[in-house]
Amino acid sequence: MNFEGTYVAMVTPLTEDREIDEEGFRSNINYLIDQGVSGLVGAGTTGESATISHEEHQRVIEILVDEVDGRVETIAGTGSNATSEALSLTQFAADAGADAALLITPYYNKPQQHGLINHYTTVAESCDIPIILYNVPSRTGVNMDVETIVELAKVDNIDAVKEASGSVDKVSDIYRALQHEGLEDDFNILSGEDSLTLPIMAVGGTGVISASANIDARRMVLMVDSILNDDYGRAIELHYEMVELIRALFIESNPVPVKTAMGLMGLPSGPLRQPLAPMKEENLEILKKALKDSNLI
Repeated sequence: MNFEGTYVAMVTPLTEDREIDEEGFRSNINYLIDQGVSGLVGAGTTGESATISHEEHQRVIEILVDEVDGRVETIAGTGSNATSEALSLTQFAADAGADAALLITPYYNKPQQHGLINHYTTVAESCDIPIILYNVPSRTGVNMDVETIVELAKVDNIDAVKEASGSVDKVSDIYRALQHEGLEDDFNILSGEDSLTLPIMAVGGTGVISASANIDARRMVLMVDSILNDDYGRAIELHYEMVELIRALFIESNPVPVKTAMGLMGLPSGPLRQPLAPMKEENLEILKKALKDSNLI
């Protein structure tokens, strides 16, 4: 499967008693589709996957697939630090009709590089669904080596990586290694760092899985599409229009500022699940200013 464009790592809106706000989630899905996104990700990190139950995780996937109804691509977050649970969630996503699954590297237990290869290969060989690797060492404690990513790119139905190591050099190395293996047209690199989307795409990336696009999907779509159309002048303008807002949206742990911003914009978001807590007042003021400067509130 080819992954190209802007994919939104959606928040999971909650009611005041911290249950899933199904109506609000459906509303956000339609809002984002109207902004021109290529696809939507449910039950990922931005969707508070660490604090929703297994049953809630499955329900988010079901709602996403049902409400999208084929209009854009649907990607289910199905990663876990246990291969057995990742396998179960990925099989559920496949059965539910999701277009792809996004699997974060196992966290806390810090598997070796050959352990990562075994983990992803086990899931890929057992589930008939395109898989996106997700490398985010700042959250997981393990960084997928370039060689590991390229080895996994050879596995049937492992089709992309969401690269969030923060290194454009690493993306360059991944792309060059893919070229060496003749895999650059069969395996996509997606930005997992919103502020680095422009440089990541400039060295071989084909899109972004974006948390900030919950807030400003229109401009992210325009920037990504500009890059795909080789209009780097326009892309640079849009990058600088968004960069301060993106920084404000990551001033505290994601998705705290994103959910806060959505609430300020009148979009369904609701409270956070502990241990995440409301923003500190000084950071909230920075976020409000960035939203006002971006004409979003």
